[in-house]
Amino acid sequence: QVQLVESGGGLVQPGGSLRLACAASRSIYLIYTMAWYRQAPGKQRELVARITPLGDTHYSDSVKGRFTISRDDRLNTMYLQMNSLKPDDTAVYYCNSNDDWGQGTQVTVSS
Repeated sequence: QVQLVESGGGLVQPGGSLRLACAASRSIYLIYTMAWYRQAPGKQRELVARITPLGDTHYSDSVKGRFTISRDDRLNTMYLQMNSLKPDDTAVYYCNSNDDWGQGTQVTVSS
């Protein structure tokens, strides 16, 4: 089991940017595919982006071209750079590795 801690959420205006971070308690990025999910009020949790140990990435259609997933293996940290944010991006964002989940970080996009 690994502990995952997200940070970087907050309130941002439409069109703005945020960078989320997910710190893992041990080195796992070269072992497991890592992913960001999000859950908006009243909706199911959905995949936002994932990155494999080889660095291959996948994005949901709703964020493609606006979000970028990356990782720093030296710091055991994964990132989600979010640009051109929209109100529909408002959700709690979760970090995932295998069966482990972080506690989530709130992202609110509003004017």
